[in-house]
Amino acid sequence: MKKKEFDLIVFGATSFVGQILVQYLWKRHGLNGEIKWAIAGRDADKLAVLKNRLGEQARELPTILANASKEADLQNLCSKTKVVVSTVGPYALYGSGLVKVCAETGTDYCDLTGEVQWIARMIEAYEDTAKQSGARIVHCCGFDSIPSDLGVLFLQKTASVQYGEPCQQIRMRVRKLKGEFSGGTVASMINVTREVAADRSLAKKLANPYLISPARLAARQPNVSFAEFDPVAKSWLAPFVMAGINTRVVHRSNALQNYGYGKEFKYDEAMMTGNGFKGRMTAMGLASGMAGFLIGAALPPTRWALEKFVVPKPGEGPSETSQQRGSYDLRFYGTTSKGNTLTAKVTGDMDPGYGSTGKMLGEAAVCLALDIQKHAGGFWTPASLMGEQLISRLQQHAGLAFELLQD
Repeated sequence: MKKKEFDLIVFGATSFVGQILVQYLWKRHGLNGEIKWAIAGRDADKLAVLKNRLGEQARELPTILANASKEADLQNLCSKTKVVVSTVGPYALYGSGLVKVCAETGTDYCDLTGEVQWIARMIEAYEDTAKQSGARIVHCCGFDSIPSDLGVLFLQKTASVQYGEPCQQIRMRVRKLKGEFSGGTVASMINVTREVAADRSLAKKLANPYLISPARLAARQPNVSFAEFDPVAKSWLAPFVMAGINTRVVHRSNALQNYGYGKEFKYDEAMMTGNGFKGRMTAMGLASGMAGFLIGAALPPTRWALEKFVVPKPGEGPSETSQQRGSYDLRFYGTTSKGNTLTAKVTGDMDPGYGSTGKMLGEAAVCLALDIQKHAGGFWTPASLMGEQLISRLQQHAGLAFELLQD
């Protein structure tokens, strides 16, 4: 295969998260670091402003003009690089063309989408093509779903060493989450409600925990849909907005690792709100608020009002100071078939949807470009393709920690 000019190209470099990603890669690698890289987007002026903001030396950072809607631009992009990392969302609206071209040209790809219905469509349309070309396609390389996917992998590896078997069930509980919703994430969620309104059968598909898995297993999956008490975490729980994507990614990881977690493996996610009356009321309030938002987003008049006056717009986000103040703490409670228990935690040192996501996506892209050589083409997950190599990078460089706790 002809040697590519770049190890990776950041496509959508001037989007809000794209800028965070570029800043992170610049600080880590500069012009002459571990990787040879470039930035790409459709607006030359905005790309120039971004480079000027990075400093005088960054003016030499290679720049490529490409429009997500022009296949010739995307083919040119892929001809130059081993990996494309994309921040151009909502992906269901703007991302399909790039996945198609990457799959056809054998170009590795990663993104930070949480749009499970779109991922399912991409797998159905292009997985065979990616397998034939050798392209490794890896969705969900941000807060959804790296901490969940790699947290489960970390706990399962530990269980296999300590007890000789994986955990049959893992409960992920969000103990702490300090940060702001991304405008891009909200736009993606609202777009899902539009799709469901246009195609009622999609709601049934979204309820399937094995939607993006190669096969639907018989194991009935738990799901926290309203306030409930968890005796394992000793806390009231509320639904977690990212559970719908994270659980699906974890089940696909299990399948792609030859069901290393077992075909009866159960996994769910929820937010901890504390014990006692206050914890219960908080859980009920959060659950009701989430339900109200989804109902409002499904109706055209209230959806318009939410987009116009309430939710952040795509491209909007918190200041760098606010990102630095953010953090998260996720707990994973595992139980093996013989009743042995383990608990792990995964923590991040910045706002989950922005600062931490930018660092996770950056390390995933570099890992894909430099560390992953022998895996076949196809649609992978962070755990099934990059696994412990990515965990190592995240702990060394991206402010994440994976720890086993004493029960």
